[in-house]
Amino acid sequence: MTRLMISSAALALLAGAANAADPLTLQLKWVTQAQFAGYYVAEDKGFYDEENLDVTIQPGGPDIAPTQVLAGGGADVAVEWMPAALAAREKGLPIVNIAQPFKSSGMMLTCLKESGVTDPATDFKGKTLGVWFFGNEYPFLSWMAHLGLPTTGGPDGVTVLKQGFNVDPLLQKQASCISTMTYNEYGQVLDAGISPDDLVTFKYEDQGVATLEDGLYTLESTLADPAMEDRLVRFVRASMKGWKYAEENPEEAAQIVLDNDETGAQTEAHQVRMMQEVAKLTVGSNGALDEADYQRTVDTLLAGGSDPVISKAPDGAWTHAITDKALQ
Repeated sequence: MTRLMISSAALALLAGAANAADPLTLQLKWVTQAQFAGYYVAEDKGFYDEENLDVTIQPGGPDIAPTQVLAGGGADVAVEWMPAALAAREKGLPIVNIAQPFKSSGMMLTCLKESGVTDPATDFKGKTLGVWFFGNEYPFLSWMAHLGLPTTGGPDGVTVLKQGFNVDPLLQKQASCISTMTYNEYGQVLDAGISPDDLVTFKYEDQGVATLEDGLYTLESTLADPAMEDRLVRFVRASMKGWKYAEENPEEAAQIVLDNDETGAQTEAHQVRMMQEVAKLTVGSNGALDEADYQRTVDTLLAGGSDPVISKAPDGAWTHAITDKALQ
């Protein structure tokens, strides 16, 4: 009788272990904000639970490079911009795009109208431009290469100011233009009291040099593990469900993000505005990478003159294997 009771208890433990949710760690590109609302919504609404996943969402920050976190085994999946991912792949990191929730780029240069910049081809010469680094500089460098503008300063080139992740260089007039995202820093400029009438913006999308942002990436070794591949399929399916919910319910999505912001640094007004702008970038994507968008990004990065972001067309840098199963 005792042996039977012990066996039953052991079976119960085994059953519990079998039903335990599969762990998966996601590394974000930046801090907790509506840029990543789809993942927080998927967690909050139980979409990951429905897929038997226990997802840990790790915020990023100024000293965190998602590609390095992946390389070090600190995450299973990372949110990253394609230029940084392709540059890392060319340097030897076997990183692969498995899904692309963002269809459009939110990157732009925001300039003070008083600086006299109206046409990038002619008016950037001799100007100081604020640029983010840590892998975020690649789209900018590619754009300057397209314009034939050296980034080493001088009257015929541009002076690059290594911009912190703020808008101070524009407010303090240290730069004629700074890097901004449609959903974040541009709003910060407005919040600082500068009128849109006093600004000129140049969206990378409008300039024909936009590259893909905020894709989901993993390592080839992770993809090669059937159990992990299955988790990734479930993760992408639940995440895209979260993204579509966020698109349709921006105010609720913003509140979910705020509930997950342990720093207390975000405000409701800013997150709602961010979510409304981010929704413009995810609309039109079901999560599957569009090959034309990928090729546009590669062509843009290759067209870098003597110093391109990547030196040759990548091989094996993306796969539809996950989205084909997740979205069927």
